[in-house]
Amino acid sequence: MADKNHLPMYGVGPVYVGAIIMITAAAVIMGQCGFFEKGRIEFLKIPFFAVGILLIILGVYLWSGAVFRSKIDDGITGNRLVKTGVYSLCRNPIYSAFMFFCTGALMISGNLFFLLFFFFYWSFMTVLMKGTEEKWLLKLYGTEYSNYCKRVNRCIPWFAKR
Repeated sequence: MADKNHLPMYGVGPVYVGAIIMITAAAVIMGQCGFFEKGRIEFLKIPFFAVGILLIILGVYLWSGAVFRSKIDDGITGNRLVKTGVYSLCRNPIYSAFMFFCTGALMISGNLFFLLFFFFYWSFMTVLMKGTEEKWLLKLYGTEYSNYCKRVNRCIPWFAKR
């Protein structure tokens, strides 16, 4: 980052996304192989499936909004803090997209135990962002970024505070 006057193009994204995709895949496979049987509650199968689909749709919306509509790559290379579009709902919509997508996949698998993974994914993202990208952004954008953080959630999309 020191050589350029902007953030790295991928940041810690590959670490976070790779880790949660591998954990999700392992959990789904283990669930299909009979592990965690006590977490399968038959009457929750349809509601879990529906919530899982909604989370996947939310993930796709956040990811496409960040990449295509907000054009985050242009913001990074142009050294602009992107605060519009999905970035007005969530500071890390790409990471959040994968968090929701993976949680949705786990919900579709229909295992109550897998709900715990959402909290792990959220905690992992929070620690990773606080230790890396948030420090970089604060150094690059100072007060502008600090004020943005006060208005917009890190991981969970919500309407900005006034």
